[in-house]
Amino acid sequence: MKLKSKTQDAVLFYTLRVISLLVIALLLFIMFVLTKSAWPAISKMGFSFIIGREWNPVEDQFGALPFIFGTLITSFIALIIATPVSILVALFISEYLPKNVSRIIALLVEMVAAIPSIVFGLWGIFFLSPLMKETIAPFLKKYFSFIGLFEGPSFGIGILTASMVLAVMIVPTISSICRSIFELIPKHQKEASYALGSTKFEMIKMAVIVPSLSGISSAVVLGLGRALGETMAVTMLIGNSPVIAKSLFSPAATMASVMANEYTDANTPLHVSSLCYLALLLFFITFLSNLLAKSIVKNFSRLR
Repeated sequence: MKLKSKTQDAVLFYTLRVISLLVIALLLFIMFVLTKSAWPAISKMGFSFIIGREWNPVEDQFGALPFIFGTLITSFIALIIATPVSILVALFISEYLPKNVSRIIALLVEMVAAIPSIVFGLWGIFFLSPLMKETIAPFLKKYFSFIGLFEGPSFGIGILTASMVLAVMIVPTISSICRSIFELIPKHQKEASYALGSTKFEMIKMAVIVPSLSGISSAVVLGLGRALGETMAVTMLIGNSPVIAKSLFSPAATMASVMANEYTDANTPLHVSSLCYLALLLFFITFLSNLLAKSIVKNFSRLR
């Protein structure tokens, strides 16, 4: 019987090891395929591709900077909008709602993450874009034009519209992780805070938020990873113009959107290779964002 248990343990151990190695091998294989496909563009343009601002496939001019800008700006604006909303939603579900109600609300919030991105894109076109053009943009121009980010005409599509849709899409991801972290806080820790005379707000601040900072930070970075790679909704709402503009009402493009728009129409080897170069850059950016999440969790754990 003991020998049988050891055999089962060994089989399980080597099975899990093989599966883990297969995942690592798949990651390396993807990197190899992308690098091989992008190599003609890498060998011809090198680092100048990353800092180049011109994208003109007709003239074989390829620069990734406008797309890197569009990807980063939309993702960070989405995070600025989504992070406080996600934390508040998670706190409301875990700390204020009764348990039987909180399960239903949590399920509904998580179901938002299952909605296809093209549905969000259509919602953005038919609802958010007109709202941006007729209500949000005039309001921002009237009261916040001094910032310099809300200038020029607004046609309903652009950086801010795409960012707002991205924010809606990543709220379920961040809030679900935050809620799971908040529910792991020991009950006696909250009761101890109340025993010291804390109000509900003070208890949440000191006994829930502070011990959860590492988890919240990693949830935000994982939400960033989701935003960086989003394609269809952003493609439908950002305007798809390879420019770097100061105004958030201006159209732009992301690395994912230009690949979705141009890959099927790419008819020269350099054009295809340049799109693969973009894919490789996007791969490394998302990979680094996940490494950042791991680093944040490790550093917060060390401080605690």
